[in-house]
Amino acid sequence: MTEATKTEPLRLALAGLGTVGAGVIRLIETNADLIERRCGRRLQIVAVSARDRGKDRGVDLSRYAWEDDMTALPGRSDVDVVVELVGGSDGPALTLARKAIAGGKAFVTANKAMVAHHGLGLARDAEAAGVPMRFEAAVAGGIPVIKGLREGAAANYIERVYGILNGTCNYILSTMEDTGRDFGDVLAEAQAKGYAEADPTFDIDGIDAAHKLSILASIAFGTELDFAAVSTDGIRRLAAADIAQADSLGYVIRLIGMARVEDTVDGKHRLFQRVHPYLVPKDHPLAHVDGATNAVVAEGNFSGRLLFQGAGAGDGPTASAVVADIIDIARFWESENEIDPPFSIPVSELDPTVPAEAGSRSGKAYLRFMVADRTGVLAELTAAMRDAGVSIESIIQMGEDKGGSVMVAMVTHEGQESGVQRALELLAGSDSLTEEPLVMHILKQ
Repeated sequence: MTEATKTEPLRLALAGLGTVGAGVIRLIETNADLIERRCGRRLQIVAVSARDRGKDRGVDLSRYAWEDDMTALPGRSDVDVVVELVGGSDGPALTLARKAIAGGKAFVTANKAMVAHHGLGLARDAEAAGVPMRFEAAVAGGIPVIKGLREGAAANYIERVYGILNGTCNYILSTMEDTGRDFGDVLAEAQAKGYAEADPTFDIDGIDAAHKLSILASIAFGTELDFAAVSTDGIRRLAAADIAQADSLGYVIRLIGMARVEDTVDGKHRLFQRVHPYLVPKDHPLAHVDGATNAVVAEGNFSGRLLFQGAGAGDGPTASAVVADIIDIARFWESENEIDPPFSIPVSELDPTVPAEAGSRSGKAYLRFMVADRTGVLAELTAAMRDAGVSIESIIQMGEDKGGSVMVAMVTHEGQESGVQRALELLAGSDSLTEEPLVMHILKQ
């Protein structure tokens, strides 16, 4: 893009007109003058595409060209930037992304699944084509955490990045905490209020958070993106009793995505990535993040702890992140030699990684057992811990439930996670256990 064209409108094609797509249109129309002053040129939507042309979306689409096939948008000669808000890791969204980049169009997306699965390939193609690719809205909605890591913390080695990356899970957990109700009841309420999908699997099983964590880890550490290596567990097995027990011990439970580079072996970094329900100390900033809010903590070697917090979803916040990416393109895309790599560092220079073994990590853990209510069971549990070298800090036994089982909860002293894994292996197959044990690690300050 030449200097002469910088004063002309930046022409946009928008694929996907759901809540976020409609929000992007409203934002650009409402704040058009402010945006033009801040980026030096006007943003102009010229074409749109969605599945249902006749649906009322609360915005006037009559001024825009309509394409029934969204993958035709990159072929239009009147388009500079293609914005993808359809979703899905593959299919039409991926086809659109590839066609946009190959056609020399700048590309903006909010699609965390596509970036997590195909981001490196798309970024490599964008770098080769000399076009911008941006995805701020793919992680934590309206929170500018990618920009914060790419720019504000660019001078730092990031030692650890972690946080609450899924608003649905956080809403469920904080509501359970406030009301004492069980998971299934609160999930149904979240679905009725629109906080959870009819099929909530991606949210409550941690997959959505794992997509986001893998993207954050790549940008924070300058490493190759590796979604497949994220160890993922969700919240569907949590009970009200776990929430109450955590509270009595001085913790709250939050689904946390955690990543850090631990060491280097044979020229490759060992990258630890895990999405898991953690016990969070009540004096930690993440303990106070309630409802559908997201929050990310990055710890830099000079900046110290940085906290990014805000709305992780919704039409307004996500549209804000999408348009911020478009504004960056309007400001800085002057020539094919002046674009920033999508992952801050060129794909060819991202460090290779191997997954870090969780067992070598040290920390405290909370273990919950549902066991038969009979003599000798507690001795069996403690013997397994002893034989695995796990030191027990406290044991709590709760009352009988409807099935005749009792809940036994333990908190361990600081020790290697491999010890806890070994203890559970020793207990595997025991007829004293009425269901699979639940393990949650305790977040270190």
